[in-house]
Formats: sequence, C-alpha cells, structure tokens
Amino acid sequence: MGRVDPPDRTQTLEGTLERITFQNDETGYTVARLIPRGKTHEVTIIGALAGLNVGEAVRLRGAWVTHPKHGRQFEVSSYQVELPATIEGIRKYLGSGLVKGIGPANATRIVDYFGLRTLEVIESDASRLQEVPGIGPKRAAGVARAWEEQRQIKEIMLFLQSNGVSATLAVKIYKQYGDQAATVVRTSPYRLAKDVYGIGFKTADKIARQMGMAADAPQRLEAGLLYALGKDSDAGHCYGTRPALLAEASRLLEVEPAACEVALAAIVDAEEAIEIPPVEAFPEGAIYLAPFHFAEQGVANKLNQLLASKRDRLALFQTLDWEAAFGWEATRKPIRLTQEQQDGVKMALTERVSILTGGPGTGKSTIMDSLIDLLAAKGKTVLLAAPTGRAAKRLSETTGKPAKTIHRLLEFRPGQAAQFARDATDPLDADLVIVDEASMIDILLMNHLLKAIEAGTHLLIVGDADQLPSVGAGNVLRDLIDSGVVPLVRLQTIFRQSETSTIVLNAHRINRGELPLFTRESTDFYFFKQPEPEAAADLIVDIVAHRVPDRFGLNPATDIQVLCPIHRGPCGVAALNLKLQQRLNPAAPERAALTHGSRVVRVGDHVMQVRNDYDRQVFNGDMGTVTTIDLEDQIVTVDIDGASIAYEISQLDELVHAFAVSIHKAQGSEFPAVIVPMLTQHYMMLQRNLLYTAITRARQLVVLVGDRRAIAIAVHNNQIVRRNTGLAARLTGRFPTTSRRPRAPYAA
Repeated sequence: MGRVDPPDRTQTLEGTLERITFQNDETGYTVARLIPRGKTHEVTIIGALAGLNVGEAVRLRGAWVTHPKHGRQFEVSSYQVELPATIEGIRKYLGSGLVKGIGPANATRIVDYFGLRTLEVIESDASRLQEVPGIGPKRAAGVARAWEEQRQIKEIMLFLQSNGVSATLAVKIYKQYGDQAATVVRTSPYRLAKDVYGIGFKTADKIARQMGMAADAPQRLEAGLLYALGKDSDAGHCYGTRPALLAEASRLLEVEPAACEVALAAIVDAEEAIEIPPVEAFPEGAIYLAPFHFAEQGVANKLNQLLASKRDRLALFQTLDWEAAFGWEATRKPIRLTQEQQDGVKMALTERVSILTGGPGTGKSTIMDSLIDLLAAKGKTVLLAAPTGRAAKRLSETTGKPAKTIHRLLEFRPGQAAQFARDATDPLDADLVIVDEASMIDILLMNHLLKAIEAGTHLLIVGDADQLPSVGAGNVLRDLIDSGVVPLVRLQTIFRQSETSTIVLNAHRINRGELPLFTRESTDFYFFKQPEPEAAADLIVDIVAHRVPDRFGLNPATDIQVLCPIHRGPCGVAALNLKLQQRLNPAAPERAALTHGSRVVRVGDHVMQVRNDYDRQVFNGDMGTVTTIDLEDQIVTVDIDGASIAYEISQLDELVHAFAVSIHKAQGSEFPAVIVPMLTQHYMMLQRNLLYTAITRARQLVVLVGDRRAIAIAVHNNQIVRRNTGLAARLTGRFPTTSRRPRAPYAA
C-alpha cells in the first residue's frame, strides 16, 4: 500500500483489462494492467479484483496511490464489469482461457469471422461457430456449455464479490452446488467449509458475517466448535479436551466460553461429536469428532476379536518343523535368517495379528520374502498392501509380488454409501495380509482395513515405529506397540551388506541420539556447511542441478528429491520450488505453460497431489510430472505412476510443485538421492524422528546442507509431540465402555 495522492482521491477509471500480472487465489488481491478508455498507454491497477478477466471493459472506483518501489497505481475499492466492445478486446477476452474450448488461436479465428458480433453470436446461437473454419459441432456445443456456465459463475461472482471470495473458489462453489450455489451461500454458508475443498471455516465465517450472521448464532457457534475439533484432527489428534476446546472456540469465535458450552452440548446431542467423561486414562475427558471415536472403537474391538479368534487359516504352522523349514529356505536364498528374523517369520505364521518393526537394513524385506516362500510351499495365499502408491510400488519391487494401496485392496468406491467394497460382508480372501509402512496408517484407514479382515486370516503389520507418525489423525503403529496387546518382533541387527552404507549407519546413530558421521571415506552421505539461508538455498539448487548429476550420474528430474523441514523461508518448500523450477524447468517457447494464481505451471514440472481424490484414484502425497497443457480445453495432464490424470484449471490447487517437498509429505516414498536443508532457523521443527525419516527416504545418497548446530538440535530433540489418542487405552481396557451418546460395539 502506498501514499494516496490527495488531489486524485476517489476517482473513476474506465478501460480494458490488458493482462493480470499477479493474483492471490485466497484473498483475490490482484495486480493488473489496464488501458484507460481513449488512451494507448497501460496503467497499473491493484485491489481485490476476483472475477476479472483479460479483455473485459471495467469501470473502477478508487484512488491513485504512489508505491515507493512500483510507482503510481490505481487502488480499486469497487468495480463494474462490461463485456468488451472492441475487436481487440473481444479477442483477448475469449483467448484468456475464460471459456473452455476457446484458446488464443480459436479466439482469433472466431473474432476474425464474426467481428464485433462475436459475443452476441455465442450468446444467442453458438451453433453458428461451426461456420468458422476449424470449429466442428462438438467444439461449438462445448463452447456453448462453457459460455452458459461462465455466465452463471459471473452472476455468483457478483453476489460473492463483496464477501471477498476469489474467482477460483467461486468456480468451485458453482461446480459443487450448480444453480443452487447462491441459495446455499445465503442460507447455509458453513456448508462451504464441509463441501468445498479450499474453503475453510474462516472463509465461510467471513461470508456469513458479512451477510448478517450474528456472532452468537447457534449455526456459527456449532460450526466453530466443529472447526476447532477438525484442527485437532488435522494436527494428528483423535480427540480434544473440553477445557482446551472451549478456550480455542471462544478465542476463534470471539464469544464468551458459556456460549460455546451450549453449542458443544448441541453438537454432542446431534452425535456430531462424542464426549467421554473424565476417567483415570482421560483426566480431562475427551471430545471426539464422531468418525474418530467410532474408528478407534472399531479398531480396538476388531483387533481383540482377531487375537482371540479360534479360527486359524494357517493352523498347520502351529506344528511345523521349523528347523527343517528354515533349512529348506536356506537352500533357496544366499543368506540364512538370523534368530530374530526367524522369530519374525514364526510370529507372522502362528499369531493371528502381529507387528514387525525395525529400522533400515534390519531385514524386514527378507522376512517378508521368506513368508511368501513358506506360504507358497504350503499352498497358502498372501496379499500385500501399503498406504500410498509409491510405498506399494516399492513393496512390490522388494518382494517380487504384486502389491496394492490399501484403498485399492479394499476396492474403494467413491461416491457410494459403503465406500469400500471389501468389508465385514465381503472380506479379503487371503490366509495372510501383510501391510507395510504402517507408521503412515491413520485411525480411519486402519478401521476400514480391519473391517475387511475376517477371523482366522492372519495380519502382519510392518513398519518403522521411529519414523514420523501418519499425516492423518492417530498414531496407530505406536499405540499398538505401546499397548503390549499385539505380539511384536523388533529387529535390531544391521546386516553385513548394510554396514558399508553410511546412510544406514547414520540412520541408526541418529535414532540412538548420536550425531551422524561425516567421513572422507563415505560415498553416500555428505554434509555441506552453509549456515546462511539464502546462500544455502542457492547451494542446494547447484547441488541438484549440477553437482550430484555430474558426480553420480543421477537425473535431477527423476532421481533427486529435496526434503524440507519447513514450508516458509529461503530454504522452505515454497522458495526452493520456485528456484528449482527456474533452474530445472525454465520457460521455453516449446514448453506450454499457464498461470494459476501466482504460480506458473509448465510441461515438465514435478508436482504432487495434496488431497485425496477418490474419483480419480489419486491420493495425498502422490507425485508426478506435467505432460501436457491444453489451453483450448483448459486441461493439465499429469503422469502419476504411469497413469495419465487430467486436471481442469479449477482443480489445480490440488497440485503443488514437488521439486522440493516437506519431509512429512515424503513418508512412504523412497528416492535415489535426497537433499535436506538443516538450518537453525528451522528449530521449531527440528526433531530426531524428522531427520531420521528424511535420511531413510534415500537409497543411494544423502546430502545435508546447512549448520551442524541444526543437526545437533534435531538429533538431541526426542521430545515427540504427543498425540491425543485412545487406542492403547481401549486395547488394554482402560477406556470407559460408555459415552454420553453410546453406540453398539463394532460388529465383525
């Protein structure tokens, strides 16, 4: 914001929007260039201009300001939009990507043919577009549909403009509710936070308040409490406590705690939340969002049922001659199982549910190989699964057997009442189910998985309990281990073939609270000292683009992954993605690109999906490469693990650049090389399990860049943030059997 020039205060400016140079999707704040009416030069306009499109004629109200760096700008307080009235304006308007099916080339052809009557023709009889060479019936019909949709979006935009809703979110609101969009926004604004990805409680609350919603309206208070509980689950907690929840809701809503008490009683009575009274295991009580309560309850009940079941599809292994079996296995493999590995095999085949845990290089994959061999020899079946596509692919590569994501194993069906085809009514048909990377499994997914395991089927849960916990709510693997209810084998021996790997040795050193070793003899673990954040960022870019490829022959586009402790700052995810994109995939005439908000997306960009999209079967954390950008149809195509996934422009906020990603997002993935910035400015996130998870993502090479002090902070900080979960208490009988709104126990 600059200084307002007093003589020019509150003026009207009319003209045609020439181009948009910046737009924040969340706030609608826009920097654009405008050609004033009757002039030939451009001026800069700034303000909340959501919904404006290149080529539109606008009437702006505002004031001229002088920015100390950017000079004179027109700061807009309000505006009106008119359709363009000149040939050039119409051409830019249609070619801006506003109307799906019309890109710059088709816009030029259409305007050259119809001239000033172009918009009238599209509005009244779009079939006439077929008169234009190169435009057939299918595209003409598509343009007609897109024009009608855009017209309706424009009407919604006019309604939402005063409430600060961005153009991107207006499109999403329209796609969610169609012609009912304005009605929903007026009558049930908090539905937006539940139904529309990208709209949270704060945005919905802003809309509601500006439309006159009272601060103490029950609808608002209840939505605020559910939002506060949702924030707890986003942080990994299965429940919140009454004092903390009421304090947070009171602060968020700016009302007295007593008002929140009444609203809390209402959502508990409606069974949207479940309240557990204070007991020894929960001295402050517990308030769950209903899905997490019933998921925890379901997991605990089903595990106890499976452990106590008298049915056993692998009963023959109870009397197996194990010495002969392991001797036979030794003739098939170049290595002989150690005693703890043999214990792991025995456990999986004789216990209904069991856990196998251990760090890198301790032989988890070797045990799974032996299990598969012994099961095949006895004519028994096994299913392999992991939480993510990358983890499933890696499991398949290490075992040589097909593996699926848990969602695909359970035959997920988006949009149906019963989300998974495989459940208690149609369980998985297998003698043993092995689930790898179990530290990533949240409580909701674990509940769905256990529903599909019938009594008698064995379940082996494999994972590294010292890694970061799941992104979703819960701490399932850790809770199962801490409960002591599920049989466990913990692998601790590092095998000879791993002893030459400094990555493996340093992973175990870090896990023991010891500093990693940096030796001249190491060929896979390096440290570059650069404590200044900006200089460290430049060094990381050089390492990725030149040093690692030149020395190790790795491809920076496919083999090298930057993993960051934080999102912000010079060495955060956002800044490094921008620098790495500019170096690894710069603008080029042959490389199609588009601007989405303030981001530029190009063919060749490395990207990551950041939400579960069950319709298209792509999930949070899936990575891929942009392969095509169709400006005419406004479609971006991304190759994700060999599948070609299409994104409309309005769906691009589901993708982020992934030249650099957070360590949390890298869980379950493995890369040939990882580069990790470690700086003291990251101190809020520097924890032992974070660094441990980062370096165990690498197969061949780890490079740490930054400050040795930051590494020491991380190694010595083992104060893992506690998650509010009740699973261990439920498994051991320390959880109350009733709540204020009891439900029937889980039925197998």
